[in-house]
Amino acid sequence: MKQGRLTPWLYLLPALVIMFIFIVYPTGNTIYLSFLDKTSSQPASVNCVEGQPCWGIFENYHYALTNPEMVTALRNNARWLILMVPGTVICGILFAVLADRVRYESLAKSIIFMPMAISFIGAGIIWRFVYYIESGSGEQIGLLNAVLVSLGRPPVAFLSNPAINNYALMIVGVWLWAGFCMTIISAAIKGLPSEVLEAARVDGAGERQLFFQIMLPMIMPTIVVVTTTMVINVLKIFDIVFVMTGGNFGTEVIANRMFTLIVTDTGRSMAIAVVLILLTIPIMIFNVYRFRKQEELA
Repeated sequence: MKQGRLTPWLYLLPALVIMFIFIVYPTGNTIYLSFLDKTSSQPASVNCVEGQPCWGIFENYHYALTNPEMVTALRNNARWLILMVPGTVICGILFAVLADRVRYESLAKSIIFMPMAISFIGAGIIWRFVYYIESGSGEQIGLLNAVLVSLGRPPVAFLSNPAINNYALMIVGVWLWAGFCMTIISAAIKGLPSEVLEAARVDGAGERQLFFQIMLPMIMPTIVVVTTTMVINVLKIFDIVFVMTGGNFGTEVIANRMFTLIVTDTGRSMAIAVVLILLTIPIMIFNVYRFRKQEELA
């Protein structure tokens, strides 16, 4: 029986309706609110301050791109991208390769993946106790500072010292996401053709040559997927910062700033949300382009 042109759209209609309600409409409404003031009743130009540059209805974007707190947030997000993404992916590759060679592989991978089963809020609370410092004369109950004191070292303010607190938060992020990266990369390694690896070993390739010259190029598409996924996750990082520092002490990030302003200044909060969307769009376009290239080669 021949189907009409309308029939395929009837099958797609439920999905399209859901996408419109939960994706298209909220995104459009967010963009609309980003051009209004904090009461969502007047154009954003009412936020302009006399004697200072004004972007008119784009004044909320002026705030999102030039405000000192937002500049700090943008800088911190860039720092997370530069340090945490490579750190997490490298740890994932290392764990995947090493776990593939141990006797109790399943147990080792389960332990490494376990942090992903914890709520990010819960993980933030756990690590907040790990980094805790007793500022008075009482005993240090934070794990790291208790170890430092036992070794005769002074306690360290891991979360309130601007020189190290962002890196302390990134360690938590790596701890949480390394298991995810390991699982995806390990699946790619398991899928490598064994005859290619065996042929390389027969030809005299050492384990280092085998990994860098054969395995790594073959699993590179998977590494790219994991990397782009981590870039998107880091751009919208929120839970760890919100729970552990609240964005204080120079640890502010874009998503936390957006959340902080949602009650007091809706327009600026929505402008920050739009900036965050714009930052993730190139990554999504890159992923779509790469998937299409892979389909063409398949």
